[in-house]
Amino acid sequence: MRATDPVLVLNCGSSSIKFALFDTTAAGVAREPFWKGQIDDVIGGSARIRETGREAEHLALEAGHPFLDALRHIRARVLAQLDGRTLQAVAHRVVHGGARYLAPARIDRTVLADLRSYIPLAPLHQPFALEAIEALLEASPALPQIACFDTAFHQHMPLVERLLPLPHSAWERGLRRYGFHGLSYEYMAVALPERHGTLAHGRVIVAHLGSGASLCAMDGLQSVATTMGFSALDGLMMGTRCGSLDPGVLLYLLEVDGLSPKALGQMLYHEAGLLGVSGRSADPRDLLAHEAQDAQVRDALALYVRRIVREIGALTAVLGGLDLLVFTAGIGEHNAQMRARICAELGFLDVRLDAAANAAHASTISRAGDRVTVAVEPTNEEWIAARHALALVAPSDAPA
Repeated sequence: MRATDPVLVLNCGSSSIKFALFDTTAAGVAREPFWKGQIDDVIGGSARIRETGREAEHLALEAGHPFLDALRHIRARVLAQLDGRTLQAVAHRVVHGGARYLAPARIDRTVLADLRSYIPLAPLHQPFALEAIEALLEASPALPQIACFDTAFHQHMPLVERLLPLPHSAWERGLRRYGFHGLSYEYMAVALPERHGTLAHGRVIVAHLGSGASLCAMDGLQSVATTMGFSALDGLMMGTRCGSLDPGVLLYLLEVDGLSPKALGQMLYHEAGLLGVSGRSADPRDLLAHEAQDAQVRDALALYVRRIVREIGALTAVLGGLDLLVFTAGIGEHNAQMRARICAELGFLDVRLDAAANAAHASTISRAGDRVTVAVEPTNEEWIAARHALALVAPSDAPA
């Protein structure tokens, strides 16, 4: 291993695997990967791989073990990209670190066993990340693997933001508000001061709007409140997830409708949100194309916007005001119409958009001199994970 050898980042979800290779130097990790890609629809039977410098292509994955087969494809392509170099480490986005893992951790069998206990808290992501980790432990046991937790960025939130209104015994067993999308928000804590200077150190709300979605209130570049809590179901309405829901509804579905816990989980994670309310799609782009003809679609989009606006108002109250509102992730970065609808309901906070800048996805989409600056900032979770991995490669792993 050489000091300039790259770091591989893997981000494994329930139906996709993202991968990226980052060059390293004595100064650290390059900001952008020199090669990256993604395999979509791993489980669905029509997998496609996209990677730097090549056209998308279909993959015929082994029916019995498609996820492991997809990892084998990635490993072969990584080896080709390395061209004789050696990986310094592999960084994994691991959604849940529980109450024990408050910072990135070097993975061994003990850590892996601990992380398996958190699968019920993040069933869409945790098991797949752990499957990738275990496969690499078997194939390359000496290769350093680092778990980078989406919960870690929120560990310093005030206690009042982490507590749940349950008997204290629940806290002692780890039932608390953890917060998620931490790698994305950690990147914002780096990128926003670079672009917006001292403004970024003030009262900031970042809207991470993708298939999963949350808001984070930041003050002094630290998380002070967030919309996701104990699980990735909490907070905003999402593509297929419900967001915050009256627990009485859950009791009704269990006791009156007779849903099993497994069926209820399937509904809340996969059949709710934009998809459930609209009856058509989890993608706002599809819904915007049909809202003129479909009242159910209009209701879904209106509810999606309203939940975001309500939570921005709540987080503004926690912050005592708002200086900077930032949109990031797939919808936040690329859907100007949804940004416009959200901001149109935030006039009471003096939020205003420059329509032309918003349509062009400019880095600042508010007007010059407005009291609240509104920004669009692409996220870079993979770079944050690569930095953590490089920092945790032990001196004994480095060349003599």
